[in-house]
Amino acid sequence: MSQIVEITLQNFDREVLQSDIPVLIDFWAPWCQPCIMMTPALEELSEEFSGKLKIGKLNIEIDENRALAFRYQIQSIPNMKLFKNGQVIKEFIGLRPKEYFKAELEPEL
Repeated sequence: MSQIVEITLQNFDREVLQSDIPVLIDFWAPWCQPCIMMTPALEELSEEFSGKLKIGKLNIEIDENRALAFRYQIQSIPNMKLFKNGQVIKEFIGLRPKEYFKAELEPEL
């Protein structure tokens, strides 16, 4: 069962910046086909990295979330940022196979 968290402006500080474990945020939009194609890989990774990594999705089309998209300079999607101790430590842009993505994430956990 997927453990992906819906991230919004209201819960961003608590769920991301104050998290005890690294957090991968997927900045996405419902009209973005590559974003939708990335979702199954993110769901599988949320299970595989349970307890080591939190994965969240932030819909940039929701008005209140646009401030976060602007703050983190989201210019194209899918755009995933890895946060650790409240700071962005890595960025991933574009669709990628799950195994490739997993290999990119593992050294940071």
